[in-house]
Amino acid sequence: MALTQAFLYRDEQLYCEDVSLQELAEQFGTPSYVYSKNAICRNFHDFKTIFKSLDPLICYAVKANSNLSVLSLLKKEGSGFDIVSAGELYRLQEIGANPQRIIFSGVGKSLQELEMALDSSLFCINVESLEELEVLDNVARDKGLRPNIALRLNPDVDTKTHPHVSTGLRQHKFGFDINHMERILQLLKPPSHLNLVGLGCHIGSQILDIQPYLDAFLRLKAMANKLESYGFEIQHLDLGGGIGIPYTPQEKEANLVQYADLLAQHKDSHRFLFEPGRYIVGNAGVLLNKVLYYKTNHEKHFFVVDGAMNDLIRPALYQAHHEILPLARQEETIKADVVGPICETGDFFARDRRLPLFKRGDYLAIMNTGAYGFVAASNYNSRLRPSEILVDGDRSQVIRQRES
Repeated sequence: MALTQAFLYRDEQLYCEDVSLQELAEQFGTPSYVYSKNAICRNFHDFKTIFKSLDPLICYAVKANSNLSVLSLLKKEGSGFDIVSAGELYRLQEIGANPQRIIFSGVGKSLQELEMALDSSLFCINVESLEELEVLDNVARDKGLRPNIALRLNPDVDTKTHPHVSTGLRQHKFGFDINHMERILQLLKPPSHLNLVGLGCHIGSQILDIQPYLDAFLRLKAMANKLESYGFEIQHLDLGGGIGIPYTPQEKEANLVQYADLLAQHKDSHRFLFEPGRYIVGNAGVLLNKVLYYKTNHEKHFFVVDGAMNDLIRPALYQAHHEILPLARQEETIKADVVGPICETGDFFARDRRLPLFKRGDYLAIMNTGAYGFVAASNYNSRLRPSEILVDGDRSQVIRQRES
């Protein structure tokens, strides 16, 4: 469903919590991202409650939405964090996040990023290749440190998601090949300066079927048992993130209760880590746009809006579907495309979609854009990146000014 508890119609007007989106669009302009504080908190609380019996460390994936106000909110809720760059680490330092609740992932950490991670005394650094293992060991030796690390494995599990966000197959760049384990063990033997404490995997994004997660977990657990037979003390298993949200009325939510129950059946001394991102913020945000023009070309209809692929690239990059709703509800519809001003045919938000018959000056909301929306925005065509607004009940606050 496009509508959630946070975004509902009242008296034919679309609201975020208790604030009219029409009023926000008129006050702050468009395009603008609008987030529901209570939806973010509720999603995090729901995730935490479902997996409560496993006592996991939940590390929000900062790459999904890295606005400082969103990060501060999740910090207050008790979240840890999963990062993939020095920039994301810097953001967490700015909000005073506990470094012992931060894990550093990523297939291509630079030397500077590894040094920053070591200087920050993070909970764990997730290593993904033999050369990264060697470089990190050398840096740790030079600094006289022995950081905690986890090995990210490539479990060769097919998630049936979009090819650009599938990360767990052998042809993907992510993680260690399990067949390289003997060489890895040699590098981790004394006098190694690295302390192996965990194993992890991340098999993809926008996954709604829990079976691939279970398949990956069982392979992870088997490898943990093997490493422990060699004398390593594996303390945690990082099951990654990637849990999807429904973007269309036909999609169903992932059955996380069943996932938690299955994991509980295999629970042992290992602590579980999760890295949810989209699940926490995805349905908590919308992108507001204003209709600039309505036009037809050879009997094809277009609504040209002021937002563009530089503001939200998911439809162009992933052919992603986002429901589009009018801020003032109307009944008359037409089959049309919603497109932006950028000089690319790929600059679209919807194609051949049955939509309200918008007029010039009308406002619309592109739904479920709280994750991988603003974080992937750019200045392509020298366009200004949009503002971000956080709604809490009947109050709204600009948490990032529109660029000038």
